[in-house]
Amino acid sequence: MPIRTGLLLECQHRAIHHLPMRITTWNVNSLNVRLPHLLEYLAEFEPDVVALQETKVPDEKFPVAEVEAAGYRVIFSGQKTYNGVATISRDEATDMVTDIPELDDPQRRLLATTINGVRIVNVYIPNGQEVGSEKYAYKFHWLHAFKDYLKGELERYPQLVLLGDYNIAPTDLDVHDPMRWQGKITCSEQERAMFRELVSLGLTDTVRSLHPDEPMFSWWDYRMNAFRRRWGIRIDHLLATESMRPCAAGVATDYRARERPSDHAPVWVNFA
Repeated sequence: MPIRTGLLLECQHRAIHHLPMRITTWNVNSLNVRLPHLLEYLAEFEPDVVALQETKVPDEKFPVAEVEAAGYRVIFSGQKTYNGVATISRDEATDMVTDIPELDDPQRRLLATTINGVRIVNVYIPNGQEVGSEKYAYKFHWLHAFKDYLKGELERYPQLVLLGDYNIAPTDLDVHDPMRWQGKITCSEQERAMFRELVSLGLTDTVRSLHPDEPMFSWWDYRMNAFRRRWGIRIDHLLATESMRPCAAGVATDYRARERPSDHAPVWVNFA
């Protein structure tokens, strides 16, 4: 959905009045390929925090200099070829956690930090591949361990944002064709039930709370000309505690239309 004009006006208002904290989640599907898009996004949207997933960059090769030249700090937990998470911020990030306690898992899928008193929990939840597969079982093994970890985080941090690529479309409103996706991966009832369990811990689906009747897709398959046909689903989310008050939200869909794009678009929320 086009948001550029309204966004520019909102940005000007934000800059003048020093209002919301803009937080973005974006699965970049290879930072090496999408670095120019990221730098453009930082300059255009001026976010306070950007959580990246699927960076696919080992730590020693992360483009720190380029991000710092754009006026930002960055911390990251990466691996070669697969997975990888990073959190970019204007201000210092502290208290970094990169592993779920009691879960022996080499995959880099979690990066929790504190920025200006807000706990930012950046996740790349497993895809699951296919309902009933071994990777589907791994998805739930990971999610159950993560849920236990998240409970502790919520006890310690009243201001918390859980954001990232969940690989879960919570309802039929989040899918371009519910019948086509019914029971499929990301849309199975078990996955949707787990999403509801995360929300029930005391979190709000911020994008949906601001746009209760609007699909607002965040991912489109590279195949079948899906983006042009608007065949998308919403699997990138920002859940937040009640003390974090969302006041505006959007999907920067034009980044999905660019040359060599990620299959995801950035999803942003302003918190008052």
